Amino acid sequence: MMKKTVITVLCTAMLLSGCATHRHVIGKGAQGDQEITDMQWYVLYGAVPMNRVDTRKMADETTDYEIRTGYSPVALIINCFASIVTLHCRDVTVKK
Repeated sequence: MMKKTVITVLCTAMLLSGCATHRHVIGKGAQGDQEITDMQWYVLYGAVPMNRVDTRKMADETTDYEIRTGYSPVALIINCFASIVTLHCRDVTVKK
């Protein structure tokens, strides 16, 4: 029974990970396939940011790139447990 529950939770997290994804295209967009990912953390269920993810620094001096913010399956699982203490996270990915 426990194994079935774990599999169901993981499958649901993977299916819902595409929800609430934002995509920003800078310049001509990503010209390659290099990706850099960082986690943005919040307190009080997303009301107060704990850290700042600098996407310009992640993109280096590239003028054409793409920024995606959203929830990976890992972030969803972390949020399930961290929400007990009002912590919340999301992934910020820069693709060059």
